[in-house]
Amino acid sequence: MSAVSHNIDRLEAVFNDESLVADAGLLTAATLMDRLGLEDVVDEVVRLGGRAGGARPGRKVLTLVASMLLGGSHIDHTDRLRAGSTGRVLPFRPMAASTVGTFLRSLTWGHVRQLDKALTEALRRAWTADAGPEGPVTIDVDSTICEVSGKTKAGAAYNGYTKQLGYHPLLAVRADTGEIVAARLRGGASQQGNTHFVAEAVHRTRRAGAAGEIMLRADAGFWSHDLVEQLGGLGVRWSITIPLYPNVKATIEAIPEGAWESIDYTETGAAQVAETLISGPGEPLRLVVRRTRITGHQAT
Repeated sequence: MSAVSHNIDRLEAVFNDESLVADAGLLTAATLMDRLGLEDVVDEVVRLGGRAGGARPGRKVLTLVASMLLGGSHIDHTDRLRAGSTGRVLPFRPMAASTVGTFLRSLTWGHVRQLDKALTEALRRAWTADAGPEGPVTIDVDSTICEVSGKTKAGAAYNGYTKQLGYHPLLAVRADTGEIVAARLRGGASQQGNTHFVAEAVHRTRRAGAAGEIMLRADAGFWSHDLVEQLGGLGVRWSITIPLYPNVKATIEAIPEGAWESIDYTETGAAQVAETLISGPGEPLRLVVRRTRITGHQAT
């Protein structure tokens, strides 16, 4: 075992059969990339000027996307696309990891915004090709955590619930399909930028072709009077959890006992709902409350 461990770095697994395709299931995604013309979309929008790695941005972005679809989490994982005849099923020539790395290091915040614009156009093309909503659409917004290892990773922070160190990107997801309509990486897990992100998600949904009513749902991390006012101005219906602030708690305690109605719940519990009004940034807001309790032998 000692001899093997000392020489393990000298071993290399090589995929050298030129007649085989690694991860042939990538063909479905490759077909979609081609039909939507995604490489041209990125080339038209993303402009790096004379910066290093600025040529053919569309090809480099699609190389990264294809790699991530296969589970790639590091730049070097893009080499998986260059194994055997895998490149023959792709509508672009996979770029080398070193080339992709140079491209990524040249991106600024302005280029990220250009990529956002490319995403809007890609979504519009997909929805125009009969993948869009025909009526009302519900958008769920939330944050997630992408764990990292290095403690000095810029923008990473510890999650209060999972105790994991990671990035905390914001996501806006179309509820009926699971499509990610918008995503935004932020520094740490603060609420700063939530309102602006939600507005962008709504605008992108409409520019992509959603002509019906939009409903937005979010947890208590997104609650603010600024967001409520903004959604009203955008003509968006919403359902947002509100934290138990002292005034909210007092309002709930004032609900008459006869106003509570029982609802279906788990076999080991019982639940009731009631509604009341609470002050908002303008007119009073409808507050829907649920209370639950455990029944059976665990009730005590």
